[in-house]
Amino acid sequence: MACLKKWSIPPLAALLLLLSVVPTGSEVVGSMSECAEFLLNETPPNVPGILEEGNILDQNRYKPICQTFGGIRRYVTLYDTKNKIPVFSASRYIGTNSKRPENEDWKIEPQLEDIHGNENMRKDVEGKTYNNQAVNSDYTNQGFDRGHLFPSSYASTEDDKKSTFTLTNIVPQNGPFNKGRWNKMESCIKCVLDEYCINNNDIKEGFLVIGAQPGNNIISNKINVPSMLWSAFCCYSKSRNLASKCPLGPKHPA
Repeated sequence: MACLKKWSIPPLAALLLLLSVVPTGSEVVGSMSECAEFLLNETPPNVPGILEEGNILDQNRYKPICQTFGGIRRYVTLYDTKNKIPVFSASRYIGTNSKRPENEDWKIEPQLEDIHGNENMRKDVEGKTYNNQAVNSDYTNQGFDRGHLFPSSYASTEDDKKSTFTLTNIVPQNGPFNKGRWNKMESCIKCVLDEYCINNNDIKEGFLVIGAQPGNNIISNKINVPSMLWSAFCCYSKSRNLASKCPLGPKHPA
């Protein structure tokens, strides 16, 4: 059962949490439809001025990435090459059975620089110039965490979790916010997914979209610091029929 024929931002019929922010393998593809398996009803969210009716309005700036690690697609990201942060990441949730990787390397998307490059995410080359994305050193000594949109805690296998450690899935986040309220929100949604998002085959299943709204500040002279993060999910629950309700969640001030 689906709760939305079309996602919107902010979605009016999906669980939504808005939080103000104080200041892998990947494959760049032609459209969101090429990574549709990670989207509710294989339909992308509607982001006014960016992604409307499934169409990316500025295809030179916004790039859909089928996040690919180990030759397998793990989730999808729409990436803003000007602000050098993701617009959103989306995935299908099926539960998780592994721990967060320790000391995992941060990765970049080779095909954002060269469309004919390797489809798998990899570490950036020290000293090389990357024009269309952030690199690990851009976050060094800037006073912000490398904050996941699609968190490793939602990913299923060890390799799925490793795939979330790509800078195309990362935004600058205030440390106390990232480790505090945002982390609690992620945990709250995961609890609901695990407890209630069970389909008629007794399998956990839900669809998530997690995004960032650009702000007015930048770090390293190029990376936008979001003014707001948002998260939405939808699922079918054989016990509570959540998909037909998908209640509006609370808004949180800074």
